[in-house]
Amino acid sequence: MLLKNGALLDSTPIEMPASILSMQKRALKSEDFKRFSQVQMYEITYMSEGLKIKGFMALPAAEESHLPCLIFNRGGAGKRGALTVEGAFAYAGLYASWGYVVLASQYRGQGGSEGKEEWGAGDIDDAMNLLPLIADLQYVDQNRIGIVAGSRGGMMAFQMLTRTDIFKAAVTVGAPTMFTSLRSEEHIFKRMAEFLKTGADLKKEAEKRSVTAWADKLCKTTPLLILHGTGDRRVTPEHGLNLGLALQKIHHPYKLVMFENADHILSGRRKEGDVEIRTWVDAYVKNLAPLPKTGPHGA
Repeated sequence: MLLKNGALLDSTPIEMPASILSMQKRALKSEDFKRFSQVQMYEITYMSEGLKIKGFMALPAAEESHLPCLIFNRGGAGKRGALTVEGAFAYAGLYASWGYVVLASQYRGQGGSEGKEEWGAGDIDDAMNLLPLIADLQYVDQNRIGIVAGSRGGMMAFQMLTRTDIFKAAVTVGAPTMFTSLRSEEHIFKRMAEFLKTGADLKKEAEKRSVTAWADKLCKTTPLLILHGTGDRRVTPEHGLNLGLALQKIHHPYKLVMFENADHILSGRRKEGDVEIRTWVDAYVKNLAPLPKTGPHGA
């Protein structure tokens, strides 16, 4: 019998690496570090379109029975892109220390998952199929779910926002948004092309992954925080700027933050980025703040 999408097959607890604990002890305030040190991490296996997909689940040391939840979409591709235990704690673990249940998929073809790696296609199903898994978690408040995504994961998150209205907020960091405007020799365009099937229509595939071409299809009730470094050489800052312009034109609730001279992963500005992320998800996911007013208004 075919198991349903999101069926949780295995959940194995993972010890926090001493290196991550030491790093966060230096980076976090004492109370924040105490919460981080109490995060429980699990490696999980779940079903997605008939494939066994690996991932991580991080639980906060919170006593509430109905916790807010975040999906974390990792970036990267290939073996080097897969989430390590250290990476899971650095991202999912940090967000869990803020009081969220956090789930992250390795996507198909990497990190021990079955299937062949894709990039903006079946991998989106793998991220989407965390939602039925979350629906079976009785300690999650099903009305308070958000998504945080980096780079390639941000490109996937935009497509997810055309398929569901469940997310109370979304955050992307260094996400590509405009493949249709890129030259074929540009790094991020070549990255996309290497995962396409032989003979694929490059123009159509580029448009599928270009949120600036269909920003009006994004869920209007999911406010979007866009973070981008002006020194990003992998995904140039124009990607963030042009998405902001597209959202401005259609009055979609958003905030755009450009970090001066920061790179693709906001090196040197990560603390500021984390403050922006936490403020955004706390407002719209944890506290269910009303959507901000959009369009011309005021004096």
